Amino acid sequence: MSAARKAPATTGAGMTTTARATATAKPPAAKKLAAKASAPATSTAKTANAKKSATTAPSAPAVGPFGWAVAPRAPGERRHWLMKSEPDVFSFDDLLAAPGRTTHWDGVRNYVARNLMQHGMRVGDLVLFYHSNAEPSGVAGIAEVVREAYPDPSQFDPRSEYFDPASRPGAPTWVMVDVRAVEKLPRVVTLEELRADPALEGLETARRGSRLSVHPVSEAHFRAIVGSLAAGRPALTR
Repeated sequence: MSAARKAPATTGAGMTTTARATATAKPPAAKKLAAKASAPATSTAKTANAKKSATTAPSAPAVGPFGWAVAPRAPGERRHWLMKSEPDVFSFDDLLAAPGRTTHWDGVRNYVARNLMQHGMRVGDLVLFYHSNAEPSGVAGIAEVVREAYPDPSQFDPRSEYFDPASRPGAPTWVMVDVRAVEKLPRVVTLEELRADPALEGLETARRGSRLSVHPVSEAHFRAIVGSLAAGRPALTR
C-alpha cells in the first residue's frame, strides 16, 4: 500500500506579505488557546485506540462446529480423530507395511481440516483410519499421532498434485502430521453401520453430505466404533 503524500509545510519564505502579516498579527495567547483546545481530542483518540488494541483478543482458528477440539486440554487429556484416505492410494495395510508403521498425512487442502490438525492434534491422540470411496467405505484401523503439525512440502513442489503456488516456504499455508498404526480392526466398520447406530448420533462422517477428511470424534463415539461395532455388536449405549 502506498502512503498518502504529506502536504509540503508552508514557510515564511513561501508566504505573501499579507499572509505573513496575518500570521504574525495573531496574538500569542490565541495560539496557545487553539493548541490547548485541540490537544485533548488528539490525546483522547490515541488513548481510545491504545485501549482498543490492548483489549482485542486474537481470533480463534476457523474450525466450524468443532471449537471444543482446539480448546485448552486438561492435564493428560487425549483426544480422538477420524482421518480419511482412499485405500487405492494409501490403505491401513499400507500404513502397517510402512517403515516403523508410520507415515506423514499430507495433501490436506481444506482450511477447517488444516486448522484442526494444526491447532487440535497432539502427540498421543488416537485416530480412526477411515477408508473413503471404497467398497465398503468405513473405519479400518486405529492409528496414533506421533508428530504434531509441520509444513507439508508438497505445497511447494510444482510436480505435485497438491502444489499451491500461493504458498511460500517462509509462510506455509498447509501442514501435515505423522501417524503410526496401532491396530487393525477385526473388520471394517462400514459407513452404513455408522449411520444406522443411534449411539453415534452427531458423528460428522455419518452426516449425509459431509466431505471433511479430518475431524474430531468424541471419546464415546470412538469407543463405540472400536469396541462394539468392530466386534459386530451394536453400540447400544450413548
